[in-house]
Amino acid sequence: MNDVMTTGVPPLPDTPLARRALALVRETESTATANHSVRSALFARLRADHQGAKPGRDYDPELLFLACVLHDIGLTPAGDRHQRFEVDGADTAAEFLTAQGLPAADVDAVWEAIALHTTPGVAERRGTLCALVYQGTGMDFGGDTDFIDDATGAAIHAAYPRLSMATTLTDEIVAQARHRPEKAPFFSLAFELLRERSTPPHRTRMETMADAARWGN
Repeated sequence: MNDVMTTGVPPLPDTPLARRALALVRETESTATANHSVRSALFARLRADHQGAKPGRDYDPELLFLACVLHDIGLTPAGDRHQRFEVDGADTAAEFLTAQGLPAADVDAVWEAIALHTTPGVAERRGTLCALVYQGTGMDFGGDTDFIDDATGAAIHAAYPRLSMATTLTDEIVAQARHRPEKAPFFSLAFELLRERSTPPHRTRMETMADAARWGN
């Protein structure tokens, strides 16, 4: 399936829970991080379509949106606890979704997808939801996007501008790790970003790779 997609920007789910999750993200995350979260959801839907995964059969589109849009909620003040940000984010999202009445099995599925979204080689092995969340967030850094046409990419970024996303994410992750060293265990993403930001030239590989990728920083 190497054809370039020309289907345009997927619509966001218009359910009460999806709207409340998006509102939470808009209220608590930086604009750059919130936009990244929404773009990740859009890219994940495009990836699912490209792979022939059918909503309602292979994955739940609402759960996919919830996992993507909440995947960086650990970078908010409410999500800044004492574990790596991915796990803090998964816990924070799970608490929110449980309070909203989402069934426990669905909450657990979203928790796993968020907790594993920076774990290559594992996320892809944990089912369609985990794989799509991992792939969607990676696509927002420019990876594996050849099947998306330029017009669709431009429309997504016009609606949800990048605003130096990679640098913003780095700053937020590093700030948490400096304040709570336990949030950056050895070899985690936070550990590597903190190490790189603390060493000249103080620009991380995540930022450098984003600079050179299709969408930029």
